[in-house]
Amino acid sequence: MNGFKTESRHYVLIGALLLALYASYLLVAPYVGAIVLAFVLSLLCFPVHQFIEQKMPGRPNLVASISCLLLVVVILVPVSLVFMAIVQQGIAFTKQSYIWLNNGGAEQLIQHPLLQTALEKVNQVLPSAEISGQSLVQQLTEFAAGFGKELLNLSTKVVGDVTGLVFSFILMLFILFFLLRDHEKVVNTLHWVLPLSRSQEEALLDEAKKVARSAVMGSFLTALAQGIVGGIAMAIVGLPGLFWGTMMAFASFIPVVGTALIWVPASLYLLLIGDWPWALFMALWGAIVVGSIDNFLRPLLMQGSAGMNTLLIFLSLIGGIQLFGLIGVIYGPIIFALTLVLLKLYTIEFQDFLEKQDKS
Repeated sequence: MNGFKTESRHYVLIGALLLALYASYLLVAPYVGAIVLAFVLSLLCFPVHQFIEQKMPGRPNLVASISCLLLVVVILVPVSLVFMAIVQQGIAFTKQSYIWLNNGGAEQLIQHPLLQTALEKVNQVLPSAEISGQSLVQQLTEFAAGFGKELLNLSTKVVGDVTGLVFSFILMLFILFFLLRDHEKVVNTLHWVLPLSRSQEEALLDEAKKVARSAVMGSFLTALAQGIVGGIAMAIVGLPGLFWGTMMAFASFIPVVGTALIWVPASLYLLLIGDWPWALFMALWGAIVVGSIDNFLRPLLMQGSAGMNTLLIFLSLIGGIQLFGLIGVIYGPIIFALTLVLLKLYTIEFQDFLEKQDKS
């Protein structure tokens, strides 16, 4: 069999194809998040879709529609109920905080010996003007007064973004429908188009599937678990459990700090108001229970077959979030995992050359 011989027209065709692909990317760039999310959900939902397909063979459109409808019910109904409960607890917490400030709660808290000692030490270190308890109370009052306005502005912005969120969700469902219905065609097309051997293509596609699943499982399920156990602790100590548990779930995506951004201030608050047993409980629960979930569950769920260790997982997460935002918890691990697979394929493909180079 003769080898493939490149000609000048091949380079022209490849150049035109790359230009067209780049132009196509610019067209879909605003919707990449919805496309990637549809791809990941298609991988997670595909076993259920296959089960429905076995029960209803020969009806691909109906099966894909049922799969998408089930996803809508599973996602939207719980999220809507939880969101309404979070809003109610958030409003109640804001009102209670405002009443506490107006009744002089902040002034009493500032007079706590621990805070007074801490202020004295801070003032000894700072070269500028001294920080007084009265100034802290004034700043806290101004913050609380402006917090209601900020919540109003935030709610207005959220309402304004609802149209965009609804459009993105509908677009994601639309793409998901075709990915589920035409799964086999999509896979066969990728096998046909990619200029690699079938084993290399299978390695890349399998790794993309595994890491996409593990990225969702590792990041979102870890956040959910930390939010649940953190919310339980908050409810036990008398704070709004659902509201602060949700805040912990979001804080878990923040690199390095994570859920400590929530439970450390909560522990300090309980200590300052004199509930030191609950403060100790909150600190131990946050450090041991909530922290152990992040330290053990996330690496366990995100351990892909590409051999990504904990350091690479950590770097892929913080780098992905820095570059792409929250969706980077999926992008980062996929990029790193595919890079490792490509490096492995490279070492296999050029093994003879690399061995000669190593011996020379």
